[in-house]
Amino acid sequence: MSLDFSGRVAIVTGAGGGLGREHALALAKRGAKVVVNDLGGARDGSGGSASAAQAVVDEIIAAGGEAMANSASVTDFAAVQSMVQETMDKWGRIDIMINNAGILRDKSFGKMELEDFRLVIEVHLMGSVNCCKAVWPIMTAQNYGRIMMTTSSSGLYGNFGQSNYSAAKLGLVGLMQTLSIEGAKHDIRVNALAPTAATRMTNGLYPEAMLNAIQASDVVPAMLVLAAQDAPNRTILCAGAGSFEAAHISLTQGLFLGRGDDIDEQLLARLQEVKNTEAQSIPENGMAQGHQEIMAAMGAHKD
Repeated sequence: MSLDFSGRVAIVTGAGGGLGREHALALAKRGAKVVVNDLGGARDGSGGSASAAQAVVDEIIAAGGEAMANSASVTDFAAVQSMVQETMDKWGRIDIMINNAGILRDKSFGKMELEDFRLVIEVHLMGSVNCCKAVWPIMTAQNYGRIMMTTSSSGLYGNFGQSNYSAAKLGLVGLMQTLSIEGAKHDIRVNALAPTAATRMTNGLYPEAMLNAIQASDVVPAMLVLAAQDAPNRTILCAGAGSFEAAHISLTQGLFLGRGDDIDEQLLARLQEVKNTEAQSIPENGMAQGHQEIMAAMGAHKD
């Protein structure tokens, strides 16, 4: 049975094409009223046009759904606030925030201009911050919200030539981790999706045969699960080509070495023991590391 989004209102950024378009169409098909947001710029963030977002809206309406277009840049907080207010004026609530807008300015770190680094951070990370900040009071007041960040395996694991993109995408995971904790009491569930999909963002990165295997529509089920009423909280889902995985930021059991003049040498000699993943855990919050370390120290002193 398909997930039902009847009565829900969703904002999808970067929805004029690629993954965002697929997300918007899928949510609308399942009953959601959708704000299709897209600046309409090029892959590197230059330019802008409202036509891409409107085309998706027209497609949704032609299929019997409800949608409206918005061309605000997610980097402009005032424009994002206006988009949110326009949504509230039209539909009276906002249930789902899909942070999907992004750009690429790939180049090896040594050759990258700092302005290209800053702009990618501004669009991916601060753009999502702006959108979350604008809808947060609404979701808090209605005691319901589903927020999805679009992260990337480049952020989780690194990728040559994408230091700016990688930093932004892992930053989104950190944002997700804390917002999921802060929003829990108001049933605001915050998750992240790491997609593998053929879009204009990946043009030229893979051979044609591989691009054919990673259709953007293959990622949509993961988005629907993360945006659903029964969505998990604080989950990183990976999706592509029909496969789905979960990524975790874990903490190894580590090794108590105490204090002393030779601790650095001991650590170097026993680093593989520290990195051993056999007894690793997934911390519930950022206090877990300190708690683990304090307990180990107290246990050692007790002995």
